[in-house]
Amino acid sequence: MSDIYVVGHKNPDTDSVVAALAYANLRNASGDREYKAARLDYISDETKRMLRMFGFDAPMRLKDVRTQVSDIDFDTPTALDPSVTLDRAWKVMTETETTSIPVVNADGTLYGTLTSGDIATFNLNTIEQPQISDLPLFNLLGVIEGRIIKDPADMSDSVSGNIIIALPANEESLMFKGQDNIVICGDQPDMMKRALDNEVSCLILCGSDIQAGTAKQYSESRTCVIQTPLDPLKVSKLIYQATPISRACSHGDIVAFHLSDYIDDVKEIVLKSRFRSYPVLDENDKVVGTLSRYHLLRPRHKKLVLVDHNEAAQAVPGLDQADILEIIDHHRLADIQTTQPIYVRNEPVGSTTTIIGEIYREHGVTPFPQMAGLMASAILSDTVMFKSPTCTKRDIAMAERLAKIAGVTIEDIGKELFDSSASDSKSAEQLIGADFKEFHIAGQILGVSQIICVDSEKMLQRKNEFIETMQTMRKKNGYDMIILMLTDVLIEGTQLLYLGNDDTIRFAFNIEPKDNQVWLPGVMSRKKQIIPMLTALWG
Repeated sequence: MSDIYVVGHKNPDTDSVVAALAYANLRNASGDREYKAARLDYISDETKRMLRMFGFDAPMRLKDVRTQVSDIDFDTPTALDPSVTLDRAWKVMTETETTSIPVVNADGTLYGTLTSGDIATFNLNTIEQPQISDLPLFNLLGVIEGRIIKDPADMSDSVSGNIIIALPANEESLMFKGQDNIVICGDQPDMMKRALDNEVSCLILCGSDIQAGTAKQYSESRTCVIQTPLDPLKVSKLIYQATPISRACSHGDIVAFHLSDYIDDVKEIVLKSRFRSYPVLDENDKVVGTLSRYHLLRPRHKKLVLVDHNEAAQAVPGLDQADILEIIDHHRLADIQTTQPIYVRNEPVGSTTTIIGEIYREHGVTPFPQMAGLMASAILSDTVMFKSPTCTKRDIAMAERLAKIAGVTIEDIGKELFDSSASDSKSAEQLIGADFKEFHIAGQILGVSQIICVDSEKMLQRKNEFIETMQTMRKKNGYDMIILMLTDVLIEGTQLLYLGNDDTIRFAFNIEPKDNQVWLPGVMSRKKQIIPMLTALWG
């Protein structure tokens, strides 16, 4: 079961963050455990204060929702250690019906990859070069079901040499001497004696009924003698399969992908590569599976619930690659499109959290006290303590009900919400960016920031700093106009700073601007009192 992310808009405000937390909590409390609250960017000081007041951590940050390797149902074959034998690796491939296996180090990181083609190539090379080098004795005994019947004192833990099959018909013609040979024979006493006399590296006696007395008589020989119940032909083939897969697999410059890699980038690399399978690594570079071309055909898309917005410019990057399941909002309908019908709840209230509070009631779920207090703070924030023209009786009733559940007063929340000292240590860029939204209206690109305060005159002392920051932002992002609203809760109005055409401000608000500034009494809402006026003018 994949996660469903509940996420608000860019430059998240308190309502956006709390709406995501509250709705995810509701769905999880109702049994849908896969919902996760998320945010798109850094949260404001105001939101931090509210989270801290009611004991919450900020939701996870979701940078984008482009499809990643983690969204693919990739294969999870058995990963093998480099010391595993080719024989064992082939059996694993056969049992799991796969043609490629990742080879991993002891810590789980990637060593290489082994394919059925690698095994075939290794076997074919043994025809021209019938020899083995430093073959671990432990591996050999396991593959040929052997046991050591003569163990020289100076014997190492590996064997090396040319492979010689001593058949009865060609015993006399065989030429071997010294430890560069491994002799495989059946019940052939003369051959046994000859091999021991020449002190070959290893003598493998094939057949369960062989009398190994000849070998035992040569106790001073430096030859390792092994007995196996298998016949010489089978041993001659299996001996190569005792080789560690580290000698046959591809390693070094391996094309691999991480769970966080984007499918668009993966496709581009895969199309230029000749490999059929690629290791998948986690954030610690440990192997978690393999992917092939066919895995890229139908990846799972991330699933989203959008809260407090329904405009593509405000949404998480990569939205076109995600599946939107629901939209819960209180703004104008914008331009987000979906590939199938979805649940949309858009109501003319002052806060998205008010709508989510109604959904709690409809589901018969009472938010726990801390959540109720946090939800009340979001309503107060978005309605500017009920003074915004967007505020409705429903907002007031819901905030009061939630505050009662939380055991706090509206005044207590308001004091913490609009802490007058909170902005003193912040730069102009931080203050403007805390609640900034971008709008596309009739071909015009507009950026609007709002700072809620209790002393707009004090904020105006930083006008030059604000204007300079706005100029930088306008040039960087190509805005036709950029506006900063210094909304004063106490005197109920907005000192509006702007960069753009003076006539736009003059005709939109029927007021004469001066020095890129106007005072708009009674203006508290960006959504209801600023954007509609500009839309009417430009539209």
